[in-house]
This record gives sequence, structure tokens and C-alpha cells, in this order.
Amino acid sequence: MWPNFRQYILHFFMRKSILIIGACGQIGTELTYTLREKYGNDAVIASDIREGNESLMASGPFELLDATNYAAIEDVVMHYEIEEVYLMAAMLSATAEKFPMRAWNLNMNSLFNVLNLAKDKKISKVFWPSSIAVFGPNTPKENTAQNTIMEPSTVYGISKQSGERWCEYYFQKYGVDVRSVRYPGLISWKTLPGGGTTDYAVEIYHKALSDKEYNCFLKKDTKLPMMFMDDAIRATMAIMDADAQKIKIRSSYNLAAMSFTPIEILESIQQHIPDFKITFEPDFRQQIADSWPSSIDDSKATEDWEWKSAFDLDKTTKEMLENLAT
Repeated sequence: MWPNFRQYILHFFMRKSILIIGACGQIGTELTYTLREKYGNDAVIASDIREGNESLMASGPFELLDATNYAAIEDVVMHYEIEEVYLMAAMLSATAEKFPMRAWNLNMNSLFNVLNLAKDKKISKVFWPSSIAVFGPNTPKENTAQNTIMEPSTVYGISKQSGERWCEYYFQKYGVDVRSVRYPGLISWKTLPGGGTTDYAVEIYHKALSDKEYNCFLKKDTKLPMMFMDDAIRATMAIMDADAQKIKIRSSYNLAAMSFTPIEILESIQQHIPDFKITFEPDFRQQIADSWPSSIDDSKATEDWEWKSAFDLDKTTKEMLENLAT
């Protein structure tokens, strides 16, 4: 009984009402589970424009919600007396290039909806994710600094850079407590990717187990910043838990863990599956990847709120293969 009682006491004193918009996506799904484990199932309201998997739907409250509909979001916020919003809804890089206006509408209007709720004191804190897509072809590739040339060349990147500027503006002008990190490519065995340029780094593990071969849509030497999902969730919660005085950057923090090429991930997988093979057939996503950094300097996040990654490539490979095989 004691562990359950202890968990109840922790939930009682830590309880807050949280809304996750975009809870059925790659990040949102795992973030929902983790926040519910910490604060209690009923304290975390999941929402999305569609229903999620059976496990997510059974784990706590869920609302069908269009992130571009201000009135609908406001209704949910008022009904559940929401304090914090995690805005995870977005159209990602590869998909956004096919539907630019839809991507801009979703990515920007959803952000304005949440920022305006915070401006009007209807919620107290906002998390909004940015991305390495804010950087462009003229950005220094190696160890890309927190403050540097950006000039994004994709709809997704343009929307994220614009969003960063609006987040800082709302903080400076209205005192909105908005916090953000620039996610690199994310790797998870629990959820499938959602149309990003770094999706190959998830697909490759599935194919290694099912087919023992993979046709990669990027060139073999394309080096990109990546992160295991556990690290991404931990970073998200760490920045939200940090004292407001420690958050010095109100646009978005660089976030890093590892960088690798398709050849390097192949070699890592071959330590476990020696006969795994890969072929290369670059498509339109290659041009997007070429505009992004190869590695990221996240020292500001380390200095301000003590961020440190836990997963490198080999540890990630081990986790992915072991969990996907079960």
C-alpha cells in the first residue's frame, strides 16, 4: 500500500491541471503518459483533432480539439481550470512542404491561440516546441550556436522561427511564461514518426527487424542532430519545472544529444543484426536535410537549467531493437 499512498500524496501536493494539444502525435503521446504518471491521470487532459491509440484513450481524460479553434480551446481550458498548456500540434517538415498554407495555418494560429489565452491570464504557463528547422543553408553547420544565422528554407522552419519571435514578444510585452526547446530529430520505439525529414532514423530500426534491409531517402553521409525520445521528454519536463528566473531565453533553447549519418546508424545496428543492409535513394527530403545543422551547441540549456542528455547512438540502438523485438 505504501508506494500507492506515497504516489497519492505526491500527486496531491504537486497537482496541477495540464492540457496537451496534439497529444496523439509522436511526442505528444509519450509526453501524455509521462505527465500522467507524475501528476495523476485526471490532472492531464489529452486532446487532438483525432482520437489516439487505445492505451492513450484509456489512460485519462481526452477531448477532441482543433488547435486552430480559439473558442474550443478556451472552453476546454475553462472547463478543466487548466493552468499549463503543452502545444504539441504541428505539421512537420516533409508534410508541410506538400501543404504549405495548411501548415502555416496550423503551426501559427494554434500558437497565437495559446499565447493569447496566457496573455489574458486564463492559463499560467505555456510549452511550445521549436525545431532545428529554424536553421537554414547559411547557418554554420558544426556545433551550431544558440544565436546565429537562421534563414530557414522550409515552411516548417519559417513557421518555427516566426513562432520563436512571437514567444519572445509575448514574454517581453505581456509577461507570458512561455518556454521552448529546439528539438532535433527524435527517435522512439513507442510511437511512429509524423512526416518529418529525420523519420528515417525510426523507420530504419523497424526495417532492420522486419526485412533486414532498408532503402534510405537521405544520402549515406547526411549528418543530422538526433535525440532518443526519453531525453526529449525529460528535457521538456525539465524546462517546464525550472524556476522562471532560470529561463533566460524566451524564444527557444538549442537542445542536443547526438549526431550521426545513415552509415553510422547502419554500423550501430549491424552490431546486433550483422546481415542488415541499406540502400540509398535520396528524395525531396535530402534538400531539407542539407539546409540543417550537423551538430548543435546546447550549452545555454546546460548553463540555465542544467540540461544533459543521457542517450548516445549505441545506447539508442540497443533500446530500439530490444523494445521493437518484444
